[in-house]
Amino acid sequence: MFRRLLAAALLVGLSVALLIFAWPQLFRLQTQAGVAQLVSLRGTAVVAAIVVVLAFFLVALAAPRARRFASSIALIFLVFVLINGAVIASRGIGDTSFETSGDSDVTVLTWNTLGDAPGAEAIAELALEAGADVVVLPETTEELSVEVARAMRAAGSPMQSLTYAYDVVSKARSTSLLVSEDLGAYTFNNSTRTTSTLPSVVATPVDGAGPTIIAVHSVAPIPGEMRNWRADLGWVRDACQGDNVIMAGDFNATIDHFSGLATADGATVGECIDSADASNNAAVGTWPTSIPALAGSPIDHVMQTPNWRVTGMRVVETHDKYGSDHRPVIVQLSPAG
Repeated sequence: MFRRLLAAALLVGLSVALLIFAWPQLFRLQTQAGVAQLVSLRGTAVVAAIVVVLAFFLVALAAPRARRFASSIALIFLVFVLINGAVIASRGIGDTSFETSGDSDVTVLTWNTLGDAPGAEAIAELALEAGADVVVLPETTEELSVEVARAMRAAGSPMQSLTYAYDVVSKARSTSLLVSEDLGAYTFNNSTRTTSTLPSVVATPVDGAGPTIIAVHSVAPIPGEMRNWRADLGWVRDACQGDNVIMAGDFNATIDHFSGLATADGATVGECIDSADASNNAAVGTWPTSIPALAGSPIDHVMQTPNWRVTGMRVVETHDKYGSDHRPVIVQLSPAG
């Protein structure tokens, strides 16, 4: 009798734990330590759970005395696989189609360079290939940003370079932003701290026309930084307010973590809409490059206010060996009107 009660308690506990893992928003635990890290890797979790399902079905077949218990565990993990699979499918496993670009479109490239790792030539080549008007480069120094801008200008695509660095001790504490001169002159205030540990750039057009462009780098949810990470997500929510905002970069957060941060109907964070979610790409991982994209974590984003619509997006999987542990993201935005 005691063994049956213990087995039932274990199965109930396992079911609750996996439900929290599969949909932490139900319990408002999506930004809590442990849960926040686990839910960011849904694709990897599905693969691991499938292995567990197969292993316990084999145990059930090989050990008749443990058959009921092993089958129950296998069934619980199978339900977990189905729930996560449904979430992944609903968010989109990749649609790289682009509409024909128009004169008023803005193409955004974001790439966390892991401290300048890919080099100026590789970044400039990708930006030119994409026809990027905005290039967001977390963990990129001013020196490299200027080199990229110089290379793009030489190729006929002049860009202005803006960099915010909290210090020069670590390249990770620099965030750079390149904006096409076709969009007009931009400026930013580097005397006001933005995100808590790593800098974000809030660039505004000098003439007041054109979108506010925000290059985001939220700190990762690692031990010792959880409070700052949550504060950064709150800063992102507050930053994306207004009629005309484009926000991109390394948010160190997935759609799960953004739950509850929207301040407008249909938005993802603040008044911004996630371009990946709008284009059936939200399950395609951008980090780390050491595992397949669908097993990775989609933490690099491009977001925009509703005056823009997404007319193309892709996570670049051809640059996994270029030194960074993040994949670049390219998004084409067209005026919604």
